[in-house]
Amino acid sequence: MPFESSKALQQYSLVTASYWAFTLTDGALRMLVLLFFHGLGFSPIEIASLFVLYELSGVVTNLLGGWVASRIGLTTTLQLGLVLQILAIAMLLKENNQLTVLYVMCAQALSGVGKDLNKLSAKSSIKTLVPPQAQNTLFTWVALLTGSKNALKGIGFFMGGALLSLIGFQATLISMIVLLGTVLVVGWFLLSSIQQSQLKPTFTQLVSKSSAINRLSLARMLLFGARDVWFVVALPVFLQSELNWSYWQVGSLMALWVIGYGGVQAMAPRIISAMKSKGQAPTIDGRLTAYWGSLLVVIPLIIAIGLNIFDNTGVTIILGLVPFAFVFAVNSSVHSYLILAYAERDSVSLDVGFYYMANAGGRLLGTILSGIVYQSFGLASCLLISSVMILFSTLVARKLPAPITT
Repeated sequence: MPFESSKALQQYSLVTASYWAFTLTDGALRMLVLLFFHGLGFSPIEIASLFVLYELSGVVTNLLGGWVASRIGLTTTLQLGLVLQILAIAMLLKENNQLTVLYVMCAQALSGVGKDLNKLSAKSSIKTLVPPQAQNTLFTWVALLTGSKNALKGIGFFMGGALLSLIGFQATLISMIVLLGTVLVVGWFLLSSIQQSQLKPTFTQLVSKSSAINRLSLARMLLFGARDVWFVVALPVFLQSELNWSYWQVGSLMALWVIGYGGVQAMAPRIISAMKSKGQAPTIDGRLTAYWGSLLVVIPLIIAIGLNIFDNTGVTIILGLVPFAFVFAVNSSVHSYLILAYAERDSVSLDVGFYYMANAGGRLLGTILSGIVYQSFGLASCLLISSVMILFSTLVARKLPAPITT
């Protein structure tokens, strides 16, 4: 039975707009920090350290944020995320000599808290807006939100690199503050209060007791660690330092990759439907994640081998990024659907928060390894570690059950 509700659709659109604005500035800020501080002479390990508190705060925020959202409401935490991002960006409006590693780490930590409050609230809101029987709508809305978010993050990467070259570091920061401030005010007047239930979970209910959610969360942690171990620090630094790419070129490549990745995520329901029609994927469960994981695991290996065989490393990387983006995106989109399908309606923010805590833990692990392994052993070693992590993620996820819909 199709699900149609103009009120739900309106609220979904407003939540998505808030998530879009945050994601745009988040992508731009990451690229700004990475390129600007590499230009100041920071080493790969120092650059990676700038994001450590950002990712670590995500682990804590997702765990505690789900409980906070269950107490004060998803709309409040959604808006609070925007406020914290504005404050984090404003912290960087200082002279270059005042932007120490520790200071920037603290600003990034505040941004990380805001990002995960905003994301947690946006994703959880979908579960509350869609009735239990409308699973196709749930998958479609999750895929659209996640895919469009990543496309906007890619545009943010491009915007960060481009504006850094055109108008400079501080002017770019000010423009992002204006954008977020506008969205915050609009949301204040138009967003309704999004409630989960009348139940108020206790603090001891933070850790999920669902074996399916625990298994999915572990698979998610390994999957995103596998991406970030070569993509978040190693790749852009390699392109800039080894291949002498400009800010524009690095930002554009990262942007195009994330935009394409987001586009595939948005189309994931159609891709899965096409597989079902051919009898390849009867249900969305562990067998489906194992199928896409087995395809993904070989791609970083092929890229690593190509770096040692072919002279044109730039072309090798670009050709490898395309299939990696496609396969990774479908796998990620299936994960994003499964967590909402598994989550209890009365405790959706707790379950989603636990899951994204694992997601943030994977990014934290990948970010740290990206700086250390790249500086010590090079990009090829980062790619090999990526394949190993994907393999373990696939093995963990292959026994995931199909969601029960009632």
